[in-house]
Amino acid sequence: MSFLEGMAKKKSAKAGAVSVRSVNYSSSPLLASPTPAWRSKFLVAMVGLGFCALIGRAVYVQIVGASFFLKQGEIRYARTLDLPASRGRIIDRNGLILASSVRVPSLWAIPKDFDADKKQRAQLAKLLGMTPKELDGHLDDNPNFVWLRRQVDEQVAKDVLALNLKGVHQVPEYKRRYPEGEAAAHVVGFTNLEDKGQEGIELAFQRDLSGRDGTRRVIKDRLGRVVEDIGDSVQPADGRDIELSIDSKVQFFAYQRIRDAVAQNKAKAGSVVVLDAQSGEILALSNFPSFTPNDRKNLSGDQLRNRALTDTFEPGSTMKPFIAAWAMETGRVTPNTVIQTAPGSINITGSTIRDAHPHGALTVAEVIQKSSNVGTVKMAMQMQPREIWELYTQVGFGQKPQIAFPGAVTGRLRPYKTWRPIEQATMSYGYGLSASLLQIAHAYTVFARDGELIPVSLMKNHDTVNGMRVLSPKTAQSIREMLHMVCGPGGTAPRAQALGYSVGGKSGTAYKQEGKGYAEKKYRSWFVGMAPINNPRIIVAVMVDEPSNGVHFGGDVAGPVFSEVVQQTLRTLGVPPDLDVRPQIVQNAIPAEEESF
Repeated sequence: MSFLEGMAKKKSAKAGAVSVRSVNYSSSPLLASPTPAWRSKFLVAMVGLGFCALIGRAVYVQIVGASFFLKQGEIRYARTLDLPASRGRIIDRNGLILASSVRVPSLWAIPKDFDADKKQRAQLAKLLGMTPKELDGHLDDNPNFVWLRRQVDEQVAKDVLALNLKGVHQVPEYKRRYPEGEAAAHVVGFTNLEDKGQEGIELAFQRDLSGRDGTRRVIKDRLGRVVEDIGDSVQPADGRDIELSIDSKVQFFAYQRIRDAVAQNKAKAGSVVVLDAQSGEILALSNFPSFTPNDRKNLSGDQLRNRALTDTFEPGSTMKPFIAAWAMETGRVTPNTVIQTAPGSINITGSTIRDAHPHGALTVAEVIQKSSNVGTVKMAMQMQPREIWELYTQVGFGQKPQIAFPGAVTGRLRPYKTWRPIEQATMSYGYGLSASLLQIAHAYTVFARDGELIPVSLMKNHDTVNGMRVLSPKTAQSIREMLHMVCGPGGTAPRAQALGYSVGGKSGTAYKQEGKGYAEKKYRSWFVGMAPINNPRIIVAVMVDEPSNGVHFGGDVAGPVFSEVVQQTLRTLGVPPDLDVRPQIVQNAIPAEEESF
Protein backbone atom coordinates (compact mmCIF):
# COMPACT_ATOMS: atom_id res chain seq x y z
CA MET A 1 0.00 0.00 0.00
CA SER A 2 1.32 3.30 -0.96
CA PHE A 3 1.65 6.27 1.38
CA LEU A 4 -1.14 8.18 -0.34
CA GLU A 5 -3.57 5.32 -0.05
CA GLY A 6 -2.84 5.06 3.67
CA MET A 7 -3.58 8.76 4.24
CA ALA A 8 -6.87 8.43 2.34
CA LYS A 9 -7.98 5.52 4.55
CA LYS A 10 -7.20 7.54 7.70
CA LYS A 11 -9.31 10.51 6.51
CA SER A 12 -12.18 8.18 5.70
CA ALA A 13 -12.02 6.66 9.17
CA LYS A 14 -12.14 10.14 10.84
CA ALA A 15 -15.13 11.14 8.74
CA GLY A 16 -16.98 8.07 9.85
CA ALA A 17 -16.22 8.81 13.47
CA VAL A 18 -17.62 12.31 13.10
CA SER A 19 -20.85 11.12 11.53
CA VAL A 20 -21.24 8.72 14.38
CA ARG A 21 -20.92 11.59 17.01
CA SER A 22 -23.38 14.03 15.16
CA VAL A 23 -26.67 14.92 17.03
CA ASN A 24 -30.11 14.04 15.77
CA TYR A 25 -32.09 17.30 16.57
CA SER A 26 -35.45 15.85 15.72
CA SER A 27 -35.05 13.11 18.30
CA SER A 28 -33.77 15.52 21.14
CA PRO A 29 -36.34 15.61 23.97
CA LEU A 30 -35.27 19.19 24.98
CA LEU A 31 -35.49 20.72 21.53
CA ALA A 32 -38.45 18.80 20.39
CA SER A 33 -40.66 20.07 23.33
CA PRO A 34 -43.55 22.40 22.11
CA THR A 35 -43.23 26.23 22.73
CA PRO A 36 -46.13 27.75 24.82
CA ALA A 37 -48.47 29.91 22.70
CA TRP A 38 -48.64 32.76 25.29
CA ARG A 39 -45.00 33.55 24.73
CA SER A 40 -45.46 34.51 21.14
CA LYS A 41 -48.65 36.36 21.94
CA PHE A 42 -46.89 38.28 24.71
CA LEU A 43 -44.09 39.22 22.37
CA VAL A 44 -46.50 40.44 19.72
CA ALA A 45 -48.48 42.37 22.35
CA MET A 46 -45.36 44.11 23.65
CA VAL A 47 -44.33 45.12 20.14
CA GLY A 48 -47.88 46.42 19.53
CA LEU A 49 -47.86 48.40 22.77
CA GLY A 50 -44.54 49.96 21.82
CA PHE A 51 -45.98 51.11 18.53
CA CYS A 52 -49.05 52.50 20.31
CA ALA A 53 -46.83 54.43 22.73
CA LEU A 54 -44.87 55.90 19.86
CA ILE A 55 -48.07 56.84 18.05
CA GLY A 56 -49.49 58.39 21.25
CA ARG A 57 -46.32 60.37 21.84
CA ALA A 58 -46.37 61.57 18.25
CA VAL A 59 -50.00 62.67 18.63
CA TYR A 60 -49.20 64.50 21.88
CA VAL A 61 -46.14 66.25 20.48
CA GLN A 62 -47.64 67.20 17.13
CA ILE A 63 -51.27 67.88 18.10
CA VAL A 64 -52.08 68.08 21.83
CA GLY A 65 -48.92 69.79 23.09
CA ALA A 66 -47.81 71.32 19.81
CA SER A 67 -47.87 74.94 21.09
CA PHE A 68 -45.71 74.07 24.09
CA PHE A 69 -43.08 72.27 22.06
CA LEU A 70 -43.09 74.94 19.40
CA LYS A 71 -42.50 77.53 22.12
CA GLN A 72 -39.69 75.49 23.64
CA GLY A 73 -38.08 75.12 20.26
CA GLU A 74 -38.48 78.80 19.56
CA ILE A 75 -36.81 79.69 22.85
CA ARG A 76 -33.69 77.95 21.65
CA TYR A 77 -33.33 80.06 18.55
CA ALA A 78 -35.73 83.02 18.76
CA ARG A 79 -35.21 86.10 20.90
CA THR A 80 -37.22 89.21 21.74
CA LEU A 81 -35.00 92.25 21.60
CA ASP A 82 -35.98 95.45 23.41
CA LEU A 83 -35.95 98.62 21.34
CA PRO A 84 -35.34 101.28 24.00
CA ALA A 85 -37.27 104.52 23.74
CA SER A 86 -35.34 107.78 23.85
CA ARG A 87 -36.02 109.59 27.13
CA GLY A 88 -37.70 112.96 26.73
CA ARG A 89 -35.71 116.16 27.08
CA ILE A 90 -35.97 118.66 29.91
CA ILE A 91 -35.85 122.18 28.54
CA ASP A 92 -36.02 125.65 30.07
CA ARG A 93 -38.61 128.32 29.25
CA ASN A 94 -36.61 129.45 26.22
CA GLY A 95 -36.11 125.97 24.76
CA LEU A 96 -32.53 125.53 25.99
CA ILE A 97 -31.68 121.95 26.93
CA LEU A 98 -31.27 121.11 30.62
CA ALA A 99 -31.23 117.32 30.13
CA SER A 100 -31.15 115.09 27.06
CA SER A 101 -30.28 111.52 26.08
CA VAL A 102 -27.50 110.42 23.73
CA ARG A 103 -26.69 106.94 22.38
CA VAL A 104 -23.53 105.46 23.86
CA PRO A 105 -22.03 101.95 23.73
CA SER A 106 -22.13 99.46 26.60
CA LEU A 107 -19.86 96.42 26.75
CA TRP A 108 -20.93 92.94 27.86
CA ALA A 109 -19.53 89.43 27.72
CA ILE A 110 -20.46 85.74 27.79
CA PRO A 111 -17.87 84.43 30.29
CA LYS A 112 -18.14 80.77 29.15
CA ASP A 113 -17.21 81.88 25.62
CA PHE A 114 -14.58 84.39 26.74
CA ASP A 115 -11.12 83.55 25.45
CA ALA A 116 -8.07 85.74 26.02
CA ASP A 117 -4.47 85.25 26.99
CA LYS A 118 -2.85 86.98 29.95
CA LYS A 119 -1.66 89.96 27.90
CA GLN A 120 -5.10 90.52 26.34
CA ARG A 121 -6.79 90.29 29.74
CA ALA A 122 -4.44 92.96 31.07
CA GLN A 123 -5.21 95.22 28.09
CA LEU A 124 -8.95 94.70 28.52
CA ALA A 125 -8.82 95.40 32.24
CA LYS A 126 -6.88 98.62 31.65
CA LEU A 127 -9.40 99.86 29.08
CA LEU A 128 -12.26 99.10 31.49
CA GLY A 129 -10.57 100.83 34.41
CA MET A 130 -10.09 97.59 36.37
CA THR A 131 -7.26 95.47 37.60
CA PRO A 132 -6.84 92.00 36.02
CA LYS A 133 -7.94 90.46 39.32
CA GLU A 134 -11.12 92.55 39.36
CA LEU A 135 -11.85 91.57 35.77
CA ASP A 136 -11.44 87.86 36.56
CA GLY A 137 -13.75 88.16 39.54
CA HIS A 138 -16.28 90.00 37.42
CA LEU A 139 -16.26 87.29 34.77
CA ASP A 140 -16.84 84.62 37.43
CA ASP A 141 -20.17 86.17 38.51
CA ASN A 142 -22.28 84.57 35.79
CA PRO A 143 -21.20 82.14 33.07
CA ASN A 144 -23.85 83.34 30.63
CA PHE A 145 -23.86 87.13 30.87
CA VAL A 146 -22.03 89.99 32.64
CA TRP A 147 -21.78 93.71 32.00
CA LEU A 148 -18.16 94.69 31.51
CA ARG A 149 -18.79 98.45 31.53
CA ARG A 150 -21.95 100.35 30.76
CA GLN A 151 -22.22 103.66 28.97
CA VAL A 152 -18.56 104.03 28.01
CA ASP A 153 -16.95 106.53 25.66
CA GLU A 154 -16.98 105.70 21.97
CA GLN A 155 -13.20 105.45 21.86
CA VAL A 156 -13.09 103.00 24.76
CA ALA A 157 -15.62 100.76 23.00
CA LYS A 158 -13.61 100.88 19.77
CA ASP A 159 -10.38 100.00 21.59
CA VAL A 160 -12.03 97.04 23.37
CA LEU A 161 -13.56 95.63 20.19
CA ALA A 162 -10.20 96.09 18.41
CA LEU A 163 -8.78 93.40 20.73
CA ASN A 164 -11.01 90.86 18.87
CA LEU A 165 -11.76 88.89 22.02
CA LYS A 166 -14.16 86.00 21.74
CA GLY A 167 -17.25 86.45 23.95
CA VAL A 168 -17.03 90.26 24.20
CA HIS A 169 -19.92 92.22 22.68
CA GLN A 170 -21.28 95.76 22.41
CA VAL A 171 -24.83 97.10 22.65
CA PRO A 172 -26.10 100.70 22.31
CA GLU A 173 -27.81 102.38 25.29
CA TYR A 174 -29.00 105.87 26.14
CA LYS A 175 -27.07 108.05 28.56
CA ARG A 176 -28.32 111.27 30.12
CA ARG A 177 -26.41 114.53 29.56
CA TYR A 178 -26.85 117.67 31.68
CA PRO A 179 -25.38 120.73 29.91
CA GLU A 180 -25.99 123.13 32.82
CA GLY A 181 -24.06 120.93 35.24
CA GLU A 182 -24.19 121.76 38.94
CA ALA A 183 -26.02 125.07 38.39
CA ALA A 184 -29.31 123.28 37.62
CA ALA A 185 -28.58 119.94 39.30
CA HIS A 186 -31.15 120.30 42.09
CA VAL A 187 -33.88 121.15 39.61
CA VAL A 188 -33.38 118.50 36.90
CA GLY A 189 -32.06 115.75 39.20
CA PHE A 190 -30.57 112.66 37.54
CA THR A 191 -31.27 109.09 36.37
CA ASN A 192 -29.62 105.78 37.20
CA LEU A 193 -27.97 103.34 34.77
CA GLU A 194 -31.38 101.91 33.94
CA ASP A 195 -32.46 105.40 32.81
CA LYS A 196 -34.96 105.77 35.65
CA GLY A 197 -35.32 109.12 37.44
CA GLN A 198 -33.83 109.31 40.94
CA GLU A 199 -34.11 112.98 41.90
CA GLY A 200 -35.71 116.25 40.81
CA ILE A 201 -37.74 116.60 37.62
CA GLU A 202 -36.28 113.32 36.35
CA LEU A 203 -38.07 111.57 39.22
CA ALA A 204 -41.22 113.71 39.32
CA PHE A 205 -41.94 113.16 35.59
CA GLN A 206 -40.53 109.66 35.21
CA ARG A 207 -43.61 108.31 33.45
CA ASP A 208 -43.80 111.17 30.93
CA LEU A 209 -40.08 111.27 30.23
CA SER A 210 -39.49 107.52 29.91
CA GLY A 211 -41.87 106.81 27.03
CA ARG A 212 -42.53 103.19 26.00
CA ASP A 213 -39.93 100.68 24.80
CA GLY A 214 -40.52 98.74 21.58
CA THR A 215 -39.77 95.08 20.76
CA ARG A 216 -38.28 93.11 17.87
CA ARG A 217 -38.50 89.31 17.37
CA VAL A 218 -35.45 87.74 15.72
CA ILE A 219 -33.79 84.38 15.12
CA LYS A 220 -30.25 84.04 16.40
CA ASP A 221 -27.63 81.42 15.70
CA ARG A 222 -25.61 79.68 18.40
CA LEU A 223 -23.07 82.51 18.38
CA GLY A 224 -25.74 85.08 19.19
CA ARG A 225 -25.84 86.62 15.73
CA VAL A 226 -29.17 87.79 14.32
CA VAL A 227 -30.15 85.64 11.35
CA GLU A 228 -33.54 87.12 10.46
CA ASP A 229 -36.57 88.96 11.83
CA ILE A 230 -39.78 87.11 12.62
CA GLY A 231 -43.19 88.66 13.16
CA ASP A 232 -43.94 92.35 13.41
CA SER A 233 -41.79 94.79 15.36
CA VAL A 234 -43.30 97.23 17.85
CA GLN A 235 -41.65 100.60 17.43
CA PRO A 236 -40.64 102.50 20.60
CA ALA A 237 -42.56 105.62 21.65
CA ASP A 238 -40.09 108.27 22.77
CA GLY A 239 -40.68 110.14 26.02
CA ARG A 240 -42.36 113.54 26.18
CA ASP A 241 -40.30 116.72 26.55
CA ILE A 242 -40.84 118.64 29.81
CA GLU A 243 -40.79 122.43 29.51
CA LEU A 244 -39.86 124.13 32.78
CA SER A 245 -40.42 127.68 33.93
CA ILE A 246 -36.71 127.91 34.76
CA ASP A 247 -34.64 130.44 32.84
CA SER A 248 -31.22 128.80 32.50
CA LYS A 249 -29.45 132.18 32.39
CA VAL A 250 -31.12 133.39 35.59
CA GLN A 251 -30.53 129.97 37.17
CA PHE A 252 -26.82 130.04 36.36
CA PHE A 253 -26.30 133.59 37.61
CA ALA A 254 -28.23 132.94 40.84
CA TYR A 255 -26.10 129.84 41.43
CA GLN A 256 -22.88 131.79 40.92
CA ARG A 257 -23.95 134.52 43.34
CA ILE A 258 -25.00 132.17 46.15
CA ARG A 259 -21.86 130.08 45.65
CA ASP A 260 -19.69 133.18 45.98
CA ALA A 261 -21.67 134.40 49.01
CA VAL A 262 -21.21 131.09 50.80
CA ALA A 263 -17.46 131.24 50.19
CA GLN A 264 -17.15 134.92 51.13
CA ASN A 265 -19.05 134.50 54.39
CA LYS A 266 -17.50 131.11 55.19
CA ALA A 267 -21.00 129.72 55.39
CA LYS A 268 -22.29 126.16 55.37
CA ALA A 269 -24.78 126.50 52.53
CA GLY A 270 -27.11 128.87 50.71
CA SER A 271 -30.18 129.05 48.48
CA VAL A 272 -31.83 131.48 46.06
CA VAL A 273 -35.40 131.46 44.73
CA VAL A 274 -36.48 133.78 41.89
CA LEU A 275 -40.21 134.03 41.09
CA ASP A 276 -41.96 135.79 38.26
CA ALA A 277 -44.33 138.05 40.21
CA GLN A 278 -46.80 138.22 37.33
CA SER A 279 -47.18 134.51 36.56
CA GLY A 280 -45.88 132.71 39.66
CA GLU A 281 -43.33 130.82 37.56
CA ILE A 282 -40.09 129.82 39.25
CA LEU A 283 -37.29 131.36 37.20
CA ALA A 284 -34.47 130.03 39.39
CA LEU A 285 -34.09 127.55 42.21
CA SER A 286 -30.41 127.47 43.13
CA ASN A 287 -28.56 125.81 45.99
CA PHE A 288 -24.99 125.47 47.14
CA PRO A 289 -23.32 123.04 47.74
CA SER A 290 -24.37 121.27 44.59
CA PHE A 291 -23.17 118.35 42.45
CA THR A 292 -22.47 117.48 38.83
CA PRO A 293 -25.21 115.16 37.51
CA ASN A 294 -22.85 113.64 34.93
CA ASP A 295 -20.36 112.61 37.64
CA ARG A 296 -22.01 111.43 40.84
CA LYS A 297 -19.13 109.74 42.61
CA ASN A 298 -18.86 110.24 46.37
CA LEU A 299 -22.10 112.21 46.68
CA SER A 300 -23.32 113.25 50.12
CA GLY A 301 -26.74 114.19 51.46
CA ASP A 302 -25.65 117.81 51.84
CA GLN A 303 -24.97 118.01 48.11
CA LEU A 304 -28.20 116.34 47.06
CA ARG A 305 -30.57 118.35 49.28
CA ASN A 306 -32.66 120.95 47.50
CA ARG A 307 -32.49 123.28 50.50
CA ALA A 308 -34.86 125.88 49.07
CA LEU A 309 -37.62 123.27 49.28
CA THR A 310 -36.54 120.82 51.98
CA ASP A 311 -35.02 123.01 54.71
CA THR A 312 -37.36 124.87 57.03
CA PHE A 313 -36.53 127.62 59.50
CA GLU A 314 -38.28 130.25 61.57
CA PRO A 315 -38.92 133.12 59.13
CA GLY A 316 -38.29 135.82 61.73
CA SER A 317 -38.71 139.44 60.72
CA THR A 318 -40.00 138.58 57.25
CA MET A 319 -43.39 137.99 58.94
CA LYS A 320 -43.74 141.55 60.30
CA PRO A 321 -45.17 143.03 57.06
CA PHE A 322 -48.06 140.54 57.24
CA ILE A 323 -49.04 141.72 60.72
CA ALA A 324 -48.86 145.36 59.65
CA ALA A 325 -50.88 144.57 56.53
CA TRP A 326 -53.67 142.87 58.47
CA ALA A 327 -53.76 145.64 61.07
CA MET A 328 -54.30 148.13 58.21
CA GLU A 329 -56.73 145.85 56.37
CA THR A 330 -58.96 145.59 59.44
CA GLY A 331 -58.83 149.34 60.09
CA ARG A 332 -56.91 149.11 63.33
CA VAL A 333 -54.07 151.31 62.07
CA THR A 334 -52.93 153.35 59.07
CA PRO A 335 -49.38 153.69 57.76
CA ASN A 336 -49.08 156.93 59.78
CA THR A 337 -50.51 155.61 63.05
CA VAL A 338 -47.98 156.24 65.82
CA ILE A 339 -47.01 153.34 68.09
CA GLN A 340 -45.00 153.98 71.23
CA THR A 341 -42.16 151.47 71.41
CA ALA A 342 -40.35 153.06 74.36
CA PRO A 343 -38.58 151.94 76.44
CA GLY A 344 -37.66 149.39 73.76
CA SER A 345 -39.29 146.41 75.48
CA ILE A 346 -42.66 144.93 76.30
CA ASN A 347 -43.76 142.36 78.88
CA ILE A 348 -46.15 139.60 77.81
CA THR A 349 -47.37 137.36 80.67
CA GLY A 350 -44.04 137.56 82.44
CA SER A 351 -41.80 137.31 79.34
CA THR A 352 -39.93 140.33 78.01
CA ILE A 353 -39.63 141.10 74.30
CA ARG A 354 -37.03 143.69 73.31
CA ASP A 355 -35.89 145.77 70.38
CA ALA A 356 -32.20 145.79 69.56
CA HIS A 357 -32.24 149.59 69.82
CA PRO A 358 -34.89 151.73 71.59
CA HIS A 359 -36.74 153.89 69.08
CA GLY A 360 -39.47 155.64 71.02
CA ALA A 361 -42.55 156.64 69.01
CA LEU A 362 -42.69 155.11 65.51
CA THR A 363 -45.30 155.17 62.78
CA VAL A 364 -46.47 151.82 61.42
CA ALA A 365 -44.30 152.42 58.35
CA GLU A 366 -41.29 153.06 60.57
CA VAL A 367 -42.01 149.92 62.62
CA ILE A 368 -41.42 147.92 59.42
CA GLN A 369 -38.50 150.10 58.33
CA LYS A 370 -36.71 149.74 61.67
CA SER A 371 -37.94 146.14 62.19
CA SER A 372 -39.30 146.87 65.67
CA ASN A 373 -40.40 143.82 67.61
CA VAL A 374 -42.25 145.90 70.17
CA GLY A 375 -44.26 147.81 67.56
CA THR A 376 -45.16 144.59 65.75
CA VAL A 377 -46.23 142.84 68.97
CA LYS A 378 -48.46 145.75 69.95
CA MET A 379 -50.29 145.48 66.63
CA ALA A 380 -50.56 141.67 66.88
CA MET A 381 -51.94 141.70 70.43
CA GLN A 382 -54.94 143.73 69.22
CA MET A 383 -55.93 140.73 67.07
CA GLN A 384 -57.49 137.41 67.89
CA PRO A 385 -55.15 134.39 67.48
CA ARG A 386 -57.53 133.02 64.85
CA GLU A 387 -57.03 136.12 62.68
CA ILE A 388 -53.27 135.69 62.60
CA TRP A 389 -53.52 131.94 61.99
CA GLU A 390 -55.97 132.40 59.12
CA LEU A 391 -53.78 135.10 57.56
CA TYR A 392 -50.68 132.93 57.74
CA THR A 393 -52.60 129.94 56.37
CA GLN A 394 -54.03 131.95 53.48
CA VAL A 395 -50.57 132.99 52.30
CA GLY A 396 -49.33 129.39 52.36
CA PHE A 397 -47.60 128.83 55.70
CA GLY A 398 -48.23 125.38 57.12
CA GLN A 399 -49.39 124.27 53.64
CA LYS A 400 -47.53 121.94 51.30
CA PRO A 401 -46.43 123.85 48.18
CA GLN A 402 -48.49 122.74 45.19
CA ILE A 403 -45.64 122.17 42.78
CA ALA A 404 -44.76 119.05 40.82
CA PHE A 405 -41.52 118.40 42.64
CA PRO A 406 -40.52 115.69 45.15
CA GLY A 407 -39.42 116.64 48.64
CA ALA A 408 -41.19 119.99 49.08
CA VAL A 409 -41.95 120.32 52.81
CA THR A 410 -45.01 121.67 54.59
CA GLY A 411 -43.37 123.60 57.41
CA ARG A 412 -45.06 124.05 60.77
CA LEU A 413 -47.91 126.28 61.93
CA ARG A 414 -49.63 125.09 65.09
CA PRO A 415 -53.42 125.43 65.53
CA TYR A 416 -54.34 128.82 67.00
CA LYS A 417 -56.36 127.25 69.84
CA THR A 418 -53.12 126.09 71.48
CA TRP A 419 -51.43 129.51 71.37
CA ARG A 420 -50.55 131.22 74.62
CA PRO A 421 -50.27 135.04 74.66
CA ILE A 422 -46.46 134.91 74.50
CA GLU A 423 -46.66 132.56 71.51
CA GLN A 424 -49.05 134.90 69.72
CA ALA A 425 -46.57 137.68 70.35
CA THR A 426 -43.51 135.78 69.08
CA MET A 427 -45.35 134.46 66.02
CA SER A 428 -46.00 138.06 65.00
CA TYR A 429 -42.29 138.47 64.30
CA GLY A 430 -41.70 134.98 62.94
CA TYR A 431 -40.89 132.70 65.86
CA GLY A 432 -42.84 129.57 66.76
CA LEU A 433 -43.53 128.60 63.14
CA SER A 434 -41.31 127.33 60.34
CA ALA A 435 -41.27 127.60 56.56
CA SER A 436 -39.05 126.91 53.56
CA LEU A 437 -37.47 129.64 51.45
CA LEU A 438 -39.89 128.88 48.62
CA GLN A 439 -42.87 129.30 50.97
CA ILE A 440 -41.64 132.73 52.08
CA ALA A 441 -41.09 133.85 48.47
CA HIS A 442 -44.55 132.55 47.57
CA ALA A 443 -46.19 134.43 50.46
CA TYR A 444 -44.68 137.71 49.23
CA THR A 445 -46.63 137.44 45.97
CA VAL A 446 -49.50 138.92 48.04
CA PHE A 447 -47.63 142.22 48.19
CA ALA A 448 -46.28 142.06 44.63
CA ARG A 449 -49.69 141.27 43.10
CA ASP A 450 -51.70 143.96 44.88
CA GLY A 451 -53.14 141.66 47.52
CA GLU A 452 -53.57 138.45 45.50
CA LEU A 453 -51.78 135.20 46.31
CA ILE A 454 -50.95 133.39 43.06
CA PRO A 455 -49.86 129.75 42.73
CA VAL A 456 -46.22 129.01 42.01
CA SER A 457 -45.16 126.61 39.28
CA LEU A 458 -42.05 124.88 37.94
CA MET A 459 -43.81 124.37 34.60
CA LYS A 460 -43.99 127.12 32.02
CA ASN A 461 -47.39 128.81 32.11
CA HIS A 462 -49.09 129.63 28.83
CA ASP A 463 -52.30 130.94 30.39
CA THR A 464 -53.19 133.91 32.57
CA VAL A 465 -52.83 133.14 36.27
CA ASN A 466 -55.66 134.00 38.63
CA GLY A 467 -54.87 134.64 42.28
CA MET A 468 -56.76 134.46 45.56
CA ARG A 469 -57.63 137.79 47.14
CA VAL A 470 -56.09 138.16 50.60
CA LEU A 471 -55.54 141.93 50.96
CA SER A 472 -56.90 145.00 49.25
CA PRO A 473 -54.72 146.61 46.55
CA LYS A 474 -54.37 149.73 48.72
CA THR A 475 -52.97 147.73 51.66
CA ALA A 476 -50.56 145.81 49.44
CA GLN A 477 -49.27 149.03 47.87
CA SER A 478 -48.75 150.57 51.31
CA ILE A 479 -46.72 147.55 52.40
CA ARG A 480 -44.56 147.81 49.25
CA GLU A 481 -43.76 151.41 50.16
CA MET A 482 -42.69 150.24 53.63
CA LEU A 483 -40.53 147.50 52.14
CA HIS A 484 -38.95 150.12 49.90
CA MET A 485 -38.06 152.12 53.04
CA VAL A 486 -36.32 149.02 54.48
CA CYS A 487 -33.81 149.16 51.61
CA GLY A 488 -33.30 152.91 51.85
CA PRO A 489 -31.51 155.24 54.26
CA GLY A 490 -32.39 154.40 57.85
CA GLY A 491 -33.61 150.90 56.93
CA THR A 492 -32.12 147.56 57.89
CA ALA A 493 -30.97 146.51 54.39
CA PRO A 494 -29.54 149.37 52.31
CA ARG A 495 -27.08 146.91 50.77
CA ALA A 496 -30.04 145.29 49.01
CA GLN A 497 -30.41 148.32 46.71
CA ALA A 498 -30.03 147.46 43.02
CA LEU A 499 -28.35 149.64 40.45
CA GLY A 500 -31.01 151.11 38.17
CA TYR A 501 -34.00 149.45 39.83
CA SER A 502 -36.14 150.33 42.82
CA VAL A 503 -36.44 147.46 45.28
CA GLY A 504 -38.22 146.62 48.50
CA GLY A 505 -37.93 143.73 50.90
CA LYS A 506 -37.38 142.45 54.41
CA SER A 507 -34.34 140.93 55.99
CA GLY A 508 -34.18 138.32 58.72
CA THR A 509 -31.57 136.84 61.04
CA ALA A 510 -32.04 134.14 63.64
CA TYR A 511 -30.18 131.65 65.75
CA LYS A 512 -30.36 128.14 64.34
CA GLN A 513 -32.45 125.62 66.19
CA GLU A 514 -30.63 122.57 67.51
CA GLY A 515 -32.78 120.08 69.34
CA LYS A 516 -35.17 121.90 71.66
CA GLY A 517 -33.05 125.04 71.91
CA TYR A 518 -30.92 127.41 69.87
CA ALA A 519 -27.26 127.04 68.98
CA GLU A 520 -24.92 129.81 70.08
CA LYS A 521 -23.17 131.69 67.28
CA LYS A 522 -24.95 129.71 64.55
CA TYR A 523 -27.23 131.84 62.42
CA ARG A 524 -29.40 131.79 59.35
CA SER A 525 -29.50 135.01 57.37
CA TRP A 526 -32.04 135.76 54.67
CA PHE A 527 -33.66 138.47 52.62
CA VAL A 528 -36.85 138.42 50.54
CA GLY A 529 -37.98 141.26 48.33
CA MET A 530 -39.24 142.42 44.94
CA ALA A 531 -38.45 144.81 42.09
CA PRO A 532 -39.29 147.20 40.54
CA ILE A 533 -41.20 148.29 43.61
CA ASN A 534 -44.13 150.12 41.94
CA ASN A 535 -44.90 147.31 39.49
CA PRO A 536 -43.01 144.21 40.69
CA ARG A 537 -41.82 141.84 38.01
CA ILE A 538 -39.79 139.46 40.18
CA ILE A 539 -39.57 138.25 43.77
CA VAL A 540 -36.17 137.12 45.02
CA ALA A 541 -35.53 135.23 48.27
CA VAL A 542 -32.00 134.51 49.54
CA MET A 543 -30.89 132.37 52.48
CA VAL A 544 -27.34 131.86 53.79
CA ASP A 545 -26.83 129.13 56.37
CA GLU A 546 -24.28 129.65 59.18
CA PRO A 547 -22.24 132.65 57.99
CA SER A 548 -19.10 132.73 60.13
CA ASN A 549 -16.88 135.46 58.72
CA GLY A 550 -17.75 138.13 61.27
CA VAL A 551 -21.02 139.30 59.66
CA HIS A 552 -24.33 137.53 60.06
CA PHE A 553 -27.20 140.03 59.69
CA GLY A 554 -29.56 139.28 56.82
CA GLY A 555 -29.21 142.74 55.29
CA ASP A 556 -25.42 142.41 55.16
CA VAL A 557 -25.11 138.75 54.15
CA ALA A 558 -28.15 138.04 51.97
CA GLY A 559 -28.90 141.62 50.88
CA PRO A 560 -25.96 141.94 48.42
CA VAL A 561 -26.89 138.62 46.78
CA PHE A 562 -30.45 139.88 46.36
CA SER A 563 -29.16 143.09 44.78
CA GLU A 564 -26.98 141.33 42.20
CA VAL A 565 -29.62 138.72 41.31
CA VAL A 566 -32.27 141.43 40.85
CA GLN A 567 -30.08 143.47 38.51
CA GLN A 568 -29.08 140.53 36.35
CA THR A 569 -32.54 138.96 36.22
CA LEU A 570 -34.38 142.15 35.26
CA ARG A 571 -31.84 142.86 32.53
CA THR A 572 -32.23 139.30 31.24
CA LEU A 573 -36.01 139.71 31.16
CA GLY A 574 -35.67 143.04 29.33
CA VAL A 575 -37.23 145.13 32.11
CA PRO A 576 -36.14 148.78 31.66
CA PRO A 577 -34.54 150.52 34.68
CA ASP A 578 -36.90 152.72 36.67
CA LEU A 579 -34.12 154.67 38.43
CA ASP A 580 -31.26 156.77 37.14
CA VAL A 581 -28.27 154.50 36.68
CA ARG A 582 -25.75 156.11 38.96
CA PRO A 583 -23.62 154.95 41.89
CA GLN A 584 -25.78 154.67 44.97
CA ILE A 585 -24.63 155.48 48.48
CA VAL A 586 -25.02 152.44 50.69
CA GLN A 587 -25.27 153.44 54.32
CA ASN A 588 -24.49 151.21 57.23
CA ALA A 589 -27.35 148.86 57.97
CA ILE A 590 -29.12 149.10 61.29
CA PRO A 591 -28.83 145.62 62.84
CA ALA A 592 -32.49 145.64 63.84
CA GLU A 593 -32.89 141.89 63.38
CA GLU A 594 -30.80 141.43 66.49
CA GLU A 595 -33.94 141.73 68.60
CA SER A 596 -35.26 138.52 67.09
CA PHE A 597 -32.61 136.34 68.68
